[in-house]
Amino acid sequence: MSDALTAVLDWVAVLCLLAGAMLSFVASVGLIRFPDLLSRMHTAAKPQVLGLLLVLVGIGLRLLPEETGIFTVGTLAVVGLFQVITVPVAAHIAARVGYRTGRIDEDLLVADELFDRLESEDRATGTRRYRASE
Repeated sequence: MSDALTAVLDWVAVLCLLAGAMLSFVASVGLIRFPDLLSRMHTAAKPQVLGLLLVLVGIGLRLLPEETGIFTVGTLAVVGLFQVITVPVAAHIAARVGYRTGRIDEDLLVADELFDRLESEDRATGTRRYRASE
C-alpha cells in the first residue's frame, strides 16, 4: 500500500477510535446519571455497542495495511458480530426480570403490553405470577 493511503487510513482509524471512545464514555456517564432501569438499559445497550463497533473498525483500519498473524480483521468482525447478537438479548432479559420484580416505574411506561400478555396467560393457566408492585 502507498504511504498516502496508509496515512489516510490511519486518520480515519483515529477518528473512529475517538468517536467510539466518546460514545462508550457517554454511555458510562448515562449508566451513572439516569434514574430508572429502562433508561440505564438503553444507555448500556445502544451507544455502548455502537462505540465498541467504532473502536473495532478503527483497530481494523489500523491493522489492514499490515496484517499480523495473531490478531486479524476477521477476529474483530467476529467480536463485533457476537456483541451485536448478544447485547439485545441480554437487555431484553434484564428488562423482563426488572418488570417481573417490580423494579420498573410503571408511571414512565406509555404502553404496558407485557402486563396484558401475562394476565391473559395467567387466566388461561389458572396461575398467578408474583409482582412486587402489587
